[in-house]
Amino acid sequence: MYLTLFWTFFKIGLFTFGGGYAMIPFIHRFGVDKYQWITEDEFLNIITIAESTPGPIAINSATYIGHKVKGIRGSIAATIGVALPSVIIIILIAAFFMQFKENPHVEYAFKGVRIGVSVLVLNAAIRMYKKLDKHWISYFLIGVGFIILLFHFFSVIYVIMIGGAVGIIYQLLTVRGDTNGNLS
Repeated sequence: MYLTLFWTFFKIGLFTFGGGYAMIPFIHRFGVDKYQWITEDEFLNIITIAESTPGPIAINSATYIGHKVKGIRGSIAATIGVALPSVIIIILIAAFFMQFKENPHVEYAFKGVRIGVSVLVLNAAIRMYKKLDKHWISYFLIGVGFIILLFHFFSVIYVIMIGGAVGIIYQLLTVRGDTNGNLS
């Protein structure tokens, strides 16, 4: 199982360009669909927690899934698996980047990769949206967060923190307002 965790996250790290957001669909495909290491709800919780805690989202997700599957050793195997390709690739790029940085084919390749990454991020957003509670506060937070990030009013971390705080306050006020004792 350790080798499966390592190899799965190694492939995710090796073939996913564009950072952690681009890895989200692949983590879902392997972690939820193929191996069923986590449920759909756990996946959404992992993405939320991994995004709001320090560190890359892929590392945090791999560590959580590895720990759930095989404890500390599983988390180490998954984390090394997802991080190792990036380390190897960055070392290779650093060694040869100066030779190829002016090459137009390399520049075109980077532009193509950016488009592919945008599609992957959009795919992840649509998947997460489908599982979202469709409530006015959700739409309000999505709209406000989108505007804040679009016009660079605040950093992403502030949007996450404010969204979390508003969610807590909304739930507390909603639960308090329900006299029947039903959770909303």
